[in-house]
This record gives sequence, C-alpha cells and structure tokens, in this order.
Amino acid sequence: MKPTHPGDSHASEPAGVELPGRPEFYVHQGPRAIALTIDDGPNPEWTPQVLDILHRYAVTATFCQVGARVSAYPSLVRAVAAEGHLIANHTWTHADLAQASATTVRSQLERTSDTIEKVTGRRPTIFRAPYGAWSEPTLATCREMGMRLLDWSVDPHDWSRPGTSRIVERIMAHAHPGSIILEHDGGGDRSQTVAALRLVLPRLLDAGYQFVTP
Repeated sequence: MKPTHPGDSHASEPAGVELPGRPEFYVHQGPRAIALTIDDGPNPEWTPQVLDILHRYAVTATFCQVGARVSAYPSLVRAVAAEGHLIANHTWTHADLAQASATTVRSQLERTSDTIEKVTGRRPTIFRAPYGAWSEPTLATCREMGMRLLDWSVDPHDWSRPGTSRIVERIMAHAHPGSIILEHDGGGDRSQTVAALRLVLPRLLDAGYQFVTP
C-alpha cells in the first residue's frame, strides 16, 4: 500500500487528526504550527550547512537519517542531536519497503534504531519510509516496535534539483498550517536545497509560522 500524498494533490488544509498506527501527513500542535523534515543524511558536506541555517533562524527540524550513514558519520549525528533536533529512523540502506518481507522490514528498522541509540543515547520513536512507500508489513512492524509513522504533505522535489527558486516557490505555494515539509541533506548534490532553506525559512517565519517537531 502506498498512500496518496496530500501535497501531491495540492491539498491546502489538514484533513483531521490521523488515525493511530497510520502515516501522519500533518502536525496538529497549534493554529500556525508547521514542521520541517530533512531526509537521507547525514552528509559531511550538506548537513553542517543545514544545521547552520536552522541555528540562525532558531528552527527545530526532524532529521530522518539512514542507518548506514549514521554509522559512517556519528559525529554529525551527535551534532544534529546536540542542536535539539529530532532524529527519526529512515531504514538502514534507504530501502524501498513496498514489497519487502516483514523480516526485511524489521532488520532495516532495528539495525538503524540500534545504531542511532548507540550514537546519541536515544532510541528513535518515529519512522519514515523511503519514497513514502508504505506496506502492511511495514505498518505492522512499526506497530510492534511502538514507532509512529511520519509522512509529508509538501514535497518541493528538491531531490530532483529543479532550481532554488522553484523549490522556494513550491514550498510557499503549498505550505499551510499543519504542513509537514520534505527536504533532503543527503542522496546527492543538495546545494539548491541549502540555498532554498536560506530563503524560505525567514519567509515562513515572517508569515507567522511556528516550527515544531511531530
């Protein structure tokens, strides 16, 4: 099962509180709450730049991190945690779990959670499926592990490098109270993402949004 993302259909308002044990597309923490999520890191080039921007604007984000990269760059993971950001499980290898067995799903999640806990001292309680590809084995495994399922409602497709201005335009056009915005600090050249964050964060703050973690 792969859910339709509200952001893909340009939905403008949260459609009520999500059901427990199902993917969460919105935050519900106040009339101007909004969430920023950063996927696919850590990366030694891009993650520090993202952290600097977030620090500058006092924005707290959720970093959905890949276990193998957590293992490779533990100091970056500790830097993310030290800044007060939330760290979520994003599988060990950025695996597409849509057709994966329950055994594979559990291995991907447990190995990643174990590594994040070893590095930071805190076990993640949130999981985001790569590509937003959910399946019944994934949902069941997360329930068994007591993990919340995090999705998104605004996808500016920064991963495809459409240009800084296009990333900014897409976020500003589709961000609304409750939105969960998807961005990336790993998986390729993220210079456009970094540049877009420098522009979009002050605009969202000026618009009265308050950044929260799910």
